Amino acid sequence: MDPRVKLMKYTLVLILASLRAQTVVAISHRGEHLERPENTIPAFEEAIRVGADFFEADVRTTSDGKLVLSHDATVDRCTNGTGNVAAMTFEQIEALDAGVKKGSLYAGTKIPTFDEALDLARGKIGIYVDIKNATPQDLVSHIEGHGMTDHVVMYCRPDICKKIQELNPKLKVMPESNSVDHTKMLVDLLHPKVIAFGQSDFKPEIIVIAKEAKAEVYVDVMGKTDAPEGWQSAIDAGADGLQTDRPGPLVEWLRAKGHKKN
Repeated sequence: MDPRVKLMKYTLVLILASLRAQTVVAISHRGEHLERPENTIPAFEEAIRVGADFFEADVRTTSDGKLVLSHDATVDRCTNGTGNVAAMTFEQIEALDAGVKKGSLYAGTKIPTFDEALDLARGKIGIYVDIKNATPQDLVSHIEGHGMTDHVVMYCRPDICKKIQELNPKLKVMPESNSVDHTKMLVDLLHPKVIAFGQSDFKPEIIVIAKEAKAEVYVDVMGKTDAPEGWQSAIDAGADGLQTDRPGPLVEWLRAKGHKKN
């Protein structure tokens, strides 16, 4: 296709999408983790307080089958202990201090279970579930058990997305775009309602595929792009949701710009 035609097509799709979508979703990356311990209840509570639409939580499984929250495969960086989450029992995980490295104010904070995060979120906020190491069956069972089916998005590989859809078609899966061909495959395989983007794949030729498929676009804006100029640029390029390390400022900015009502 002629590059000029492609550009015109992309521009038209964005204009139509902007007419449909009046709001932008604010996603709090690992909760509010710049001042609070990441992936913990205090971080999630702050995300709720400032008005984020989702907090992002990384889910892993202990050696005895408990779903807990940890971005890293090991507990070394964020706790006073060492070891691989998958090789540790829940009792060992529960004994760790996940807050002391953020200062004495958060000393004694525990690594939460997925159940605790679901309980906290219900009726207050959605959860952006980043599946690190957990079976689709366990995740679906816990989400359904807490009445959160309509209030999560699930970031995962295409094969896991497909299995989740088979278990519960109502759950919203969110694969990563990666490339033009990969995104076309995702649309054909999953017909996703939302597609995740990082800075490396947040490109017009990929965004337009998501928009044509009527999938929402959630993009990471952490780091240098996590400021008003970067937020506006992402929205102008077609973002429907922004994942941020600065949920408070983002929510205030979205409200001021008319992209968020509550």
